[in-house]
Amino acid sequence: MINKADLRHTALARRQALPEAEVARRSAALWPQLLAGFPVAQWRGLHVFLPIARQHEPDTWPLIRQLWAEYPQLQLAVPVVQPDGRTLRHYALAPDTPLTPSRWGIPEPAADAPQVASETLDAVLVPLLAFDETGHRVGYGKGFYDQFLAQCRPDTLRIGVSLEPPVPHIADAWAGDVRLRACLTPERLWQFEL
Repeated sequence: MINKADLRHTALARRQALPEAEVARRSAALWPQLLAGFPVAQWRGLHVFLPIARQHEPDTWPLIRQLWAEYPQLQLAVPVVQPDGRTLRHYALAPDTPLTPSRWGIPEPAADAPQVASETLDAVLVPLLAFDETGHRVGYGKGFYDQFLAQCRPDTLRIGVSLEPPVPHIADAWAGDVRLRACLTPERLWQFEL
């Protein structure tokens, strides 16, 4: 068993060691599983993260462009870290939304972009560094997504996005952690009983 701190460190190091071409290959393998595994055509709102390129996060841009083309009725939302450094707000993302890199290198819409309420989201794509076979996840350790996911409707799908397969068990997962309902990996879609 491995604890969150050690897993965070090793998972981040492994991901940053991946060549950019491998990040692109693994990212491309994620999105067909999302579209085949979930009723995307029925969703009204999807929260998607924009990747931090220097962290080798999964590239969500091919998925975003495909959703704009095939599901124009689907409202996409993206997170913006607020000045307090502890909370997120969520803004609409459209093909013509101007984006500016944040201090972390995350492309973000301006504060005057239309906001999206958490309660309107049918699914959330959750960035992570690692996850286990029961749906617990490890992020960067700031708790942004735990707070955000707790504000979503109980039936909102929480779908992790990982370039790596799961570890068997995260030793220090606790009841306050918001578990995933599913997780996309390049090899397969993992689904969890909650």
